[in-house]
Amino acid sequence: MSKDASDKPGPGNRNRPRPVAARPSPRSPREALQPEIAPPPPPKVRSRQARHPVVIVLNFFLTLGLIGAFAAGIGLYWSRHEYLSAGPNAADANFFVDQGSTVEGVAAQLEDRGLISNRWIFVGAAQMLDTATKIKAGEYLIPAHASMDSIMEKLVEGRSIQHAITIPEGLTSAQIIERINENPILVGDITFIPAEGSLLPETYKFTRGANRQDVLERMQRAHQKVVDDAWEHRIDDLPLKSKADVITLASIVEKETGRADERNRVAAVFLNRIRKGMKLQSDPTILYGLYGGEAWEKPRTLYRSDMQRPNAYNTYQIDGLPPGPIANPGRASIEAVTNPSRTDDLYFVADGTGGHAFAETYAEHQRNVAKWREIEASRSSGGTETGGTEN
Repeated sequence: MSKDASDKPGPGNRNRPRPVAARPSPRSPREALQPEIAPPPPPKVRSRQARHPVVIVLNFFLTLGLIGAFAAGIGLYWSRHEYLSAGPNAADANFFVDQGSTVEGVAAQLEDRGLISNRWIFVGAAQMLDTATKIKAGEYLIPAHASMDSIMEKLVEGRSIQHAITIPEGLTSAQIIERINENPILVGDITFIPAEGSLLPETYKFTRGANRQDVLERMQRAHQKVVDDAWEHRIDDLPLKSKADVITLASIVEKETGRADERNRVAAVFLNRIRKGMKLQSDPTILYGLYGGEAWEKPRTLYRSDMQRPNAYNTYQIDGLPPGPIANPGRASIEAVTNPSRTDDLYFVADGTGGHAFAETYAEHQRNVAKWREIEASRSSGGTETGGTEN
């Protein structure tokens, strides 16, 4: 059969095997067992599109973008680490935020004071956390090595330093105003003196730069609340007609004793006297009638001639309560008047120990007075102080 005939398709050629490239005969049995070496791949040819200038430029910028994103990720990680890490300050420090300060200004001050390591991280965090406009004015205590995160939280929540002013019980309104005006942390002036007995002696907290008038109004509100509560829970047979009477008698109790365990009993003596129509005969009322708001500015000696000198507050001369309070009573004295001890005492006199000796009868009281006279004489005070009700 000719070559041409064998190459033509036909029924006789279907099962005939196709010719394959001849494999060189192995030179040894070991070589026969080795796999046949594959031919090398054809060489790669770059397409014209890959070599196009636009594609090259795009690839360049894509590479730059990937590098930039990687760098930004590293920068963000570092910034977050700095924001949460301990700060550079080695000791506690006070820091002031003025009213109207911007986050940039606050960050600059923090960095200048050595309280944070990087102002821009602080500003950036404030922008991301939406706290840039939420920083509150005030005076803050920044602990040693405080992180930027903890500082930001403190400034946003307004956890500023709390200062305090303590008003002792029994001061006059003029004395209280003087103390408020002398406080260097407060601002503003108080140009008037409130009514006697209208302020509650207490400890009041405030932030630096608080207004003196605001503190005064807090004292007035606190006083009114205490009086209202005490009046609501008063005993049923209280022989006082109004809250004003409660304040007046409470101020007398406040000046008669400084001992907490005596207030209710001293109040009971005066209330028992009111029930019986007896004069109160309280020494402090005479002093207030003589010296007014200056009565308690220094220790004063009360003489018998003072008791006989008429004045509107002299309870040795007038019946019932004086025209108004003689000081600003504290909570305990107010509550002592509305809930006094259950006793029949009508008299008391100083006992020389800082307290008082109480008596139900005049005879018993006279014996207590005699003991006090002996103590007083031994001290050679130069004056006569009865220290309570006289007769």
